[in-house]
Formats: sequence, structure tokens, C-alpha cells
Amino acid sequence: MTEVRTAIITRDIIENAYSYDEYRELIDNLLKEGKTTGENHSESMLHYTKMNVHRMKRLDRRTELSDKIRTRLEKVERPMTWLVLTEAWCGDAAQSLPVIQKMADTSSKIQIRYVLRDQNPELMDQFLTNGRSRSIPKVIVLDMKTLEVLGNWGPRPDTAQELVANLKNRENVPKQAAAESLHKWYAADKTESVQKEFLDLLDKWERS
Repeated sequence: MTEVRTAIITRDIIENAYSYDEYRELIDNLLKEGKTTGENHSESMLHYTKMNVHRMKRLDRRTELSDKIRTRLEKVERPMTWLVLTEAWCGDAAQSLPVIQKMADTSSKIQIRYVLRDQNPELMDQFLTNGRSRSIPKVIVLDMKTLEVLGNWGPRPDTAQELVANLKNRENVPKQAAAESLHKWYAADKTESVQKEFLDLLDKWERS
């Protein structure tokens, strides 16, 4: 998670961004037209998007915040905006956004908004993973008043990131099998890793 402080994020970007409900509605409406976000509307991308809708619906219903993260969020004093880069077809986004939204909803000091990666390439390129990958989701944490970048998180919890790196290093693992392994990890983790990482990061963001 590379700290970036040189990003130029304007009020217009935030004001024109989606709320979570608007983002979900956008996906539903695109699927009715046989489309997803971005330019690739292939059957495989539509399949991923439909699976992600089911994942998000399930996580919206079942995700519960730990007492520790809930208590910490209720004590946030610094007004922050969490600007999330995402796409409907991204499996990691579907696994993390519902819990990130629940965390933001718990604090009156946190505003959360969503923008599409492929519509914001210049913004995305300031928050590359390992300096080269446009991996999402990416949560950009801003001071609400000054829009100073306080930090970022993404595209997935550290343990999941290590799993993905190990799978990529094994040449005999098919892409589909790697994806299944990752989503099994998410299912077993039950959003605990995301919550723990945000718990640690909140102190850092408030002190920045």
C-alpha cells in the first residue's frame, strides 16, 4: 500500500462520484442492457459482473463489524472522504466494498464515494499497485476539507495479496483455479482481514 501525496483530486471528482446505492443501481441497469462497466461487454465479463452482484448482496446482508472496528470508527474525529476506484466486473471489489461501506456508514465523519477506474485513468495511475498495476479496488483516503491524500488501501488484504502472488508464481495453476482459490479465501476470512487492516490504518490516517 504505497502512500501517495501528490495526487490532484478535485471537488468535481467527488461531487460527481457515485454513492454506494447509485453504484449498485448503475450495475443493475447496465446488466439489464446486457452491459457492464467499462468497454468490454463480453459474456465472460457479464458473467463476472452477475456473480459480483450476488456476492455484494450476500455480503450486504451478512457482514457484521467487529466491536473493535465499530468502536474505533465511532471515535473518528478527522473528517475524511474515502474515494474508491472500482469496476463492476472486479471480484476483489465485490468482496471488499460491502464491508468498506459498512465501516464508512458507522462514522459520521466519513464520506464515501465511488468512481470507475477506466473513466479515471489519470487518477488510477497515481495509485498503482507495486508501481505498475491498475489493480482495484483502491480506496483513496482524503482530508475532507483540504483534499490532502492521507493514504490508500487496496486492492485486497495483505494475506490475499500474498496468496495471489504465490499463485501467479506457480506456472501450473490455471487462471480459473487461482480465482477460485482467492474467493475461497474471502469466504473463509468473512471480511475479518479488511476490518483489521482498516483498524490499524485509521490511526495513521488521522495523524497524517
